[in-house]
Amino acid sequence: MGETETVSTDNGDLVTRVLRRIAATQRLPEEKVTIDSTFEDLGIDSLDGINVIFAIEDEFDISIPDDAAQSIRGVRQMVEGIAVLVAAKAQAQQ
Repeated sequence: MGETETVSTDNGDLVTRVLRRIAATQRLPEEKVTIDSTFEDLGIDSLDGINVIFAIEDEFDISIPDDAAQSIRGVRQMVEGIAVLVAAKAQAQQ
């Protein structure tokens, strides 16, 4: 997920889907998971992080590279990386 871009309102649906998937995977109230949450804030350890990554890959039908997955520390960083991967996938399908 390397270089990131600022999360814009254009990605509102993507943000909502990520927040909901993290909340569901971690059995957290949806209102507890925000774009500014860190995994540490949410009590997500490395094993939980792997489960979140798998859930996100399934949700968006993407593959997050291992090196990128290991560097994700928060929700905003995850959303920005997913936005890049989803855009690249859409462009590749054209």
